[in-house]
Amino acid sequence: MYEPIRTKSVHTPADHADEFPHRSREEELDIQLAGHLAALLAVTDELGLVEAGDRIAEQVARLRGAPPARHAGLTDAAPDTLHRRAHALAGRALVVAASRADTAAAILSAERMDAHTAAMAAATTPPPAAAPGTTAPAPAPVRLVGAL
Repeated sequence: MYEPIRTKSVHTPADHADEFPHRSREEELDIQLAGHLAALLAVTDELGLVEAGDRIAEQVARLRGAPPARHAGLTDAAPDTLHRRAHALAGRALVVAASRADTAAAILSAERMDAHTAAMAAATTPPPAAAPGTTAPAPAPVRLVGAL
């Protein structure tokens, strides 16, 4: 009634499965951490935080074995948006760094999270009010920079 299946199923293991290159958990975590830090580097470069970018680039180079490509394009996003994005990326990097017990990357990620939190808080703090009957001076433009 039915014809038997004559071809191999796509679900059967390959004949030479042991010849396929496999990565260890540590290698996978290194790749993930380097990716998160490289994304953080791109946002950090866009914010113009040179010193912090250099420190992140050192960690990426250590993990990948080669220096990273630095961010070339700008997204024209608002600084507050960039700080939120950088904070999230630093958080992801911190989680992976903690799971692979990479103290240097974990410390750097935590410092970047703190710096971006402080920058976001500074951007949302209203300027001081002028005394009644006086004219307040024009507030200085807020320049968002990292805490480092």
